[in-house]
Amino acid sequence: QVQLAESGGGLVQPGDSLTLSCTASGRRLNSDVLGWFRQFPGQKRAFLGAVRRYGDSPDSPNYEDSIKGRFTISMDNAANTVYLQLNNLQPEDTAVYICACNPWNRIGPSTSDYNYWGQGLQVTVSS
Repeated sequence: QVQLAESGGGLVQPGDSLTLSCTASGRRLNSDVLGWFRQFPGQKRAFLGAVRRYGDSPDSPNYEDSIKGRFTISMDNAANTVYLQLNNLQPEDTAVYICACNPWNRIGPSTSDYNYWGQGLQVTVSS
């Protein structure tokens, strides 16, 4: 079993930046993939990006096209933590941001590609 604990959500103003963290505990495999989704009210979870953990050296992240250049995913292997850096946030980025994990060494954009989930973090962008 893997537990995912997220932190860093909140209320910010347009143009602000925010860093979300997700720390994995429990079983750890070198093939783990850790990633992020977001969910707008009344909509399904949407893939943002993910990164594979290859032993001590995480792979380069894969991103959904619409957020490339504005959001950045990074991993601290020693801390079992994946980060989502959100830059130049806009009101349309208001959503619940959710960490996800799979042990299959495969990055996919679907919720079915992940079998462990965090509780989600509310990010609200408003002036």
